[in-house]
Amino acid sequence: MTDHTALLPALGLLARRAGAAILEVYQTDFTVRNKDDASPVTEADLRAEAIILAGLAELTPDIPVVSEEAAAAGARFDVSQGRFWLVDPLDGTKEFVARNGEFTVNIGLIENGVPVMGALFAPVPNRLFLAAPGRATVEDQGAPPRPIAVRPPPEAGLVVLSSRSHRDSERFDTFIAPLPVAALRRSGSSLKFALVAAGEADLYPRFGRTMEWDTAAGHAILRAAGGCMTLPDGSPLRYGKEGFLNPSVVAWGAPRPGRILKEAD
Repeated sequence: MTDHTALLPALGLLARRAGAAILEVYQTDFTVRNKDDASPVTEADLRAEAIILAGLAELTPDIPVVSEEAAAAGARFDVSQGRFWLVDPLDGTKEFVARNGEFTVNIGLIENGVPVMGALFAPVPNRLFLAAPGRATVEDQGAPPRPIAVRPPPEAGLVVLSSRSHRDSERFDTFIAPLPVAALRRSGSSLKFALVAAGEADLYPRFGRTMEWDTAAGHAILRAAGGCMTLPDGSPLRYGKEGFLNPSVVAWGAPRPGRILKEAD
């Protein structure tokens, strides 16, 4: 049996090491190429993935790892045992290329279709979010970890997050139209999931294509902080799907979607 809490310090260090490698490339005149799906990839993606794969092989040699760049290169993964890591070494490559600082390192552990452990590191603001069952923390700019939790819907209205680079405006606007929205903020990468978990926002609807490695770490942190991630109809988001492809998802600052909708009325 995996001792999730005992693994957290090593997992956080691994995310930070990957983040340091990303920043080394970030400070250079790096090149960008397109993968077969037309998404961008850089040397930073590849360096970070190599660090994470080597680290996980040492930490948990019996747990398989599904990673974005390996998948793009045609790797096959056996996750039939129900426990596996999902790795996105650089989420928000478009933001990395734009040099706006809104990119993250993502490592999530899946057990029986559910994300139970996660590390999400934003190198530029130096924010590290970690989660194991019943424990969600953030380390801001190297400070000691402090607990985080979702917040009740504010009386003034909800803070809703929107993707900077991947927004289906029509579906997004239709979804939030019935809600009391006080502010709409746009940003890049999976950091938005962690902001909901930390009580810095209340809702993040994401319409359109994502992969399981895009959401696993943030989902684990959100669950541990008292929130949830579902499909737009409120049904659970599960992992280990064919092709690791997600449908549209919604991150809620509440343990159940109905709760935030009811309290927001």
